Amino acid sequence: MANKRTLKHAINLICDELFAEAVAASLYGNEPHKDNADVVLASIIRLETDYISRISHVEPGLKAKQYFKILRQQFTTEANEIIDQINNL
Repeated sequence: MANKRTLKHAINLICDELFAEAVAASLYGNEPHKDNADVVLASIIRLETDYISRISHVEPGLKAKQYFKILRQQFTTEANEIIDQINNL
C-alpha cells in the first residue's frame, strides 16, 4: 500500500464497478427482483462509506501495517459476498 489516498481510490473504483454490475444485473436479468437489487445496491454503498471512513482512523492498539492488512482482507471478503449476491440476481 502506497498511502491512504491510493487505498481510498481503489475502494471507490471497486465499489463503483460493483454498483454498475448490480444495476446491469437488475435491469437485464431474467427475473426482475427489485427488492433484492435495492438491498444489494444499499449494501454496496454501505460497504464503500464504511471502509472509506475506517481508513482515516487507525484502530488504537494495532500497528498501521497490520491494521491495513486486516482492513484489506475484510474488504475483500465483503466484496466477494456482494459479488455472489449480484450473481444471484
